[in-house]
Amino acid sequence: MSIAKYSFRTHGCGELNAELLNTSVVLCGWVDSIRNHGGLIFVDLRDRSGIVQLVSDPETPSFEELSRVKPEWVIKVEGIVRRRPEGTENPKMPTGEVEVLVSSVEVLSSSKVPPFEIDENINVDERLRLKYRYLDLRRPNMMKNLIFRHEVALEVRKFLSANGFIEVETPYLTKSTPEGARDFLVPSRLYHGKFYALPQSPQLFKQILMVAGFEKYFQLARCFRDEDLRADRQPEHTQIDIEMSFVNEDDVLGLSEELIKRIFALASIELETPFMRITYDEAMSRFGSDKPDLRFDLEIIDLTDVFKDTQIGVFKVGNDGIIAGLNPKKVFSRSEIERLTEFVKEEGARGLAWFVKENGELRSPLLKFASEKEIYDLNSKILPDSTLFIMAGERETTLEILGKLRIELARILELIPENQFKVLWVTDFPMFEWSEEEKRYKAKHHPFTRPKEDTLVYLDSNPLKVKAYAYDLVINGVEVGGGSLRIFKPEIQKKIFDFLGIKEDEAQEKFGFLLEAFDYGVPPHGGIAFGLDRLIMIALGLNTIRDCIAFPKTQSGTCLLTGAPDTVSIRQLKELGIEIRD
Repeated sequence: MSIAKYSFRTHGCGELNAELLNTSVVLCGWVDSIRNHGGLIFVDLRDRSGIVQLVSDPETPSFEELSRVKPEWVIKVEGIVRRRPEGTENPKMPTGEVEVLVSSVEVLSSSKVPPFEIDENINVDERLRLKYRYLDLRRPNMMKNLIFRHEVALEVRKFLSANGFIEVETPYLTKSTPEGARDFLVPSRLYHGKFYALPQSPQLFKQILMVAGFEKYFQLARCFRDEDLRADRQPEHTQIDIEMSFVNEDDVLGLSEELIKRIFALASIELETPFMRITYDEAMSRFGSDKPDLRFDLEIIDLTDVFKDTQIGVFKVGNDGIIAGLNPKKVFSRSEIERLTEFVKEEGARGLAWFVKENGELRSPLLKFASEKEIYDLNSKILPDSTLFIMAGERETTLEILGKLRIELARILELIPENQFKVLWVTDFPMFEWSEEEKRYKAKHHPFTRPKEDTLVYLDSNPLKVKAYAYDLVINGVEVGGGSLRIFKPEIQKKIFDFLGIKEDEAQEKFGFLLEAFDYGVPPHGGIAFGLDRLIMIALGLNTIRDCIAFPKTQSGTCLLTGAPDTVSIRQLKELGIEIRD
């Protein structure tokens, strides 16, 4: 569709081609570059649709006016589309066959010299880019990213609407329910001492919509979390939020796979469905992560049986412990092993044991302490001309550190291929996790996640064995979405609240409006939410979600463009009943 719908111009710059030869056109845009070749002036004019070459010579009235324009000035030109002279065509440009012989020029606005070139290949400090984001967004690759984001949002709405979903907006100003990340709080002017919270997700409202009978809901929801930031996190983000009634886990996963497949097809990436599924326990045992990167094969090897009767002190673990390792196909040097040992120590490990197998011989400082059987069993497991790294300790912690070591080894050995997409579901998450900080069990996802009924028998004896109908979608080691089936039976919800130490009065205070709604007939339901920013980042091969968000925050949570967060006036604070203390 042409961007030149209105009377100011007849065409977009990037829309011109040989079919328009000898056509009179009116164009508007930004001066991208200027080349003065003596008797001829060439100007590349840029708008959202692309770039086209303008040309003027001293015989035309436009020559003097065109010769004084500067980069990033905004101009309007009239002229005739003509074929470029033979040998001057530019096959790299969609408009490279043609140029516009300019007859008139109007300068609409001038520009200061930009702090950096508007060029997608130039390396610019990100802080400078974010301060002058309006200039950064003029770069073709940044504009392409946001146009792709628009196309994804449009495809999501089309796909879900075609499948019977209704888009419903839920409130931004809501009640604080402190489970999970910290809330952003908004003080009330009318009710001093009371606060709204910006939603971390529309979770409770979308469940209420199921009680209301909408059956299929979705929303491109803005969500806010006051948490530490990384390359793939922002204090505010957008998620594709979905909830469905009268469904089982396969229904949610099946619909999700078709949606994700269509999103990636927009980037010319074909994903095969159905996606692989592995359980949480399998993911941790094999890869040391609940979001494993399957683009390379390096897996954790369980060596507990090999060393079950060992006299090697560092390998002595209790019944809940594990001895496990990684066996990359390389003979590492002592200095390389020392660097990897420091790496795992920074992640919380006590140390890193190792065995090298080279030319059929094993060597290690621990070899003299190992029994003949241990050496025999170990020799059968370790690859030729390789290094086996081993850790021992509490199961979950040991596996998690090995998972991080696995990624570090893949980086060092360059095992991760480019332009490959490995997608999988991780299912059957634990219902609970132990919080060492709070010395109590917490919901792994949220307290409305439905437990697998056949595992509830472990609630009192071994709560970590209680599994949930919870699932995450992982692409190339990045969690891009997650969800669950929800509890809809009051007796199960009460049992979960009781276990988590949420008393009846506390439950009413935090979630009373949802619990009351559940008294009026609640259907079995479940849902999922996908991080729109992360999906786009992965599909476009970007390194950070900041490159697919128009106005992102920095890693420290600031907006360099506007200066937010900032102070407010004493008058505003008084209206809110707030006093700032040092």
